[in-house]
Amino acid sequence: MKTDGLILLKNIFSDSAAAAFRDAVEKNDVSRYAEAYGLLLERDAVSSFAAYLQNVILLDPNLFARRAVSGSLTEEIEDAYRRDLVILQDFARQTEHYPEKISGAEQENLPKISYGKDNPLFGKDWSGKQTLQRLKTFYKENGYGIFISHKAFIWTDHGLKQVENTPDISLSDLKNYETEKRAVEDNVENFVRSLPYSDMLLYGDKGTGKSSTIHAVLNKYAEQGLRAVEITKDQIPEINKIKETLAKLPFKFMIFIDDLSLEEHDEKVGSLKASLEGSMNGKSANVMIAATSNRRHILKENFSDRENSVHASDTMEEQLSLSDRFGITVLFASTNKRDYLSIVEQLAKDRNLRTEAEKLDLLAERWALAKGGRSPRRAKQFIDFAYACEKKNMEIEF
Repeated sequence: MKTDGLILLKNIFSDSAAAAFRDAVEKNDVSRYAEAYGLLLERDAVSSFAAYLQNVILLDPNLFARRAVSGSLTEEIEDAYRRDLVILQDFARQTEHYPEKISGAEQENLPKISYGKDNPLFGKDWSGKQTLQRLKTFYKENGYGIFISHKAFIWTDHGLKQVENTPDISLSDLKNYETEKRAVEDNVENFVRSLPYSDMLLYGDKGTGKSSTIHAVLNKYAEQGLRAVEITKDQIPEINKIKETLAKLPFKFMIFIDDLSLEEHDEKVGSLKASLEGSMNGKSANVMIAATSNRRHILKENFSDRENSVHASDTMEEQLSLSDRFGITVLFASTNKRDYLSIVEQLAKDRNLRTEAEKLDLLAERWALAKGGRSPRRAKQFIDFAYACEKKNMEIEF
């Protein structure tokens, strides 16, 4: 059965290794076979082509996968998908009987691409009833396409682009700030569970854990369908377009704006206000805006504004009207000496540092003075440095 008869899985051959292998077996082309072998060798798949192809199928954002997530599959879609799986399993079995030129080249020591073992999700019969049921469950639990293996994205001119490496951080890694973390987590949990929720503004001094808290709740609720799309403040005018794109997807999205600050007369102010509340495009069931800022009043006030008492009143009103549109505002206050050392001690315990607590506190204070202040970020930087020193059996000196 020729692969050009695929209906839903026709994009499988945008994968370079699969495409090279197809050309090799359909055209009896030794050079393309060698190319396919090299590509599969890079991906540790020369001995398990079936599992490799199955993984490509799993990550394909086809109609069956999308409808399985949303629970709107039809009999016609399932039949088309099942037929495609029959074609692709027959294609994978070409590894068991190569055409003449490739077989001859193998006898002359050309390495062999083998069928290998099937992915347990597919089993021996890719198109069987049990396989389709397992795949439906998989997509329902994990999403489809890039959303299976990625939870964070950035917005580009062409849409969503996945972030390959996101911070591996949990809420328990962030010491103290329990009330603040709880407020953020409660709101995100409501959002994920389709309960009433609010857009959020996390504000406070730099290094207090605002962005890290967002990353931590994303990690905690990703398995429940939470995803994040980070945008820059220059992309704020595109928020409604972004919302329209995300509204079509069966996930919960945080639009994340880090380190937000705007000038009073910036056109982005109106776009942000409208997207938070008050426009027809304002609230969306699957989109939340989460922003961090070093100040509660996101709008910067200049000196001439403060000199003019009438204008100062208007400016303050404008500042409040923007920040108050975030339903939840959470202050991450700067740490005093006691809180700073508390964080140091907790992080030291997590790292099993050998240095005595009293000495560690003195060094941590010296670190804060040398680095420009106390904060959770400074505490973590110090503990990372101390840990590295201990691992190298060196004194903690700086």
